[in-house]
Amino acid sequence: MISSIAKSSLLSPHNIITMANLHAIATLCFLATLVALALAAPKKIIIEGRVYCDTCRAGFETSATEYIEGAKVKLECRNYTTGEIVHTGEGVSNNDGVYQITVHDDYQEETCAVRLVSSAREDCAEINDERNSAPVIVTNNVGIASNVRYTNSLGFLKDKPLPSCGQLLMQYALGVDD
Repeated sequence: MISSIAKSSLLSPHNIITMANLHAIATLCFLATLVALALAAPKKIIIEGRVYCDTCRAGFETSATEYIEGAKVKLECRNYTTGEIVHTGEGVSNNDGVYQITVHDDYQEETCAVRLVSSAREDCAEINDERNSAPVIVTNNVGIASNVRYTNSLGFLKDKPLPSCGQLLMQYALGVDD
């Protein structure tokens, strides 16, 4: 049994303030630890894009575009000064033509791009040298909340354009001066 003198000394205003201070300090330390851990742990970055078959050989996606399953792409990050490759990653497109490449490090000081490697379609495997890669920023330090970085679509050229392409491209008024 606690004596009444002991009870009164435990409940004194000085001890209550001290216990409240201890609780507040412990809470602040816990929160600071959580923040430090969150900032210290590198967040993986996911590069996502699509691979398509340019069925009209137009150089861009159209309503006749077909997406390629099984196309291989490669991420290359190069030293900005020397051009030396410092990181590579590979991806394969799914049945919707979508690929993902996971990167576990930060390449803020490098220039990175995803490029076409090979197509799973024999009739649509030609790489257009002017449109064979898409630049991508591979860092978490760019003010983007998401860890997913989207690239422009990459396209292989079909061997022969579809018969409907002439009419389709006329809808875009390509080659027509105003």
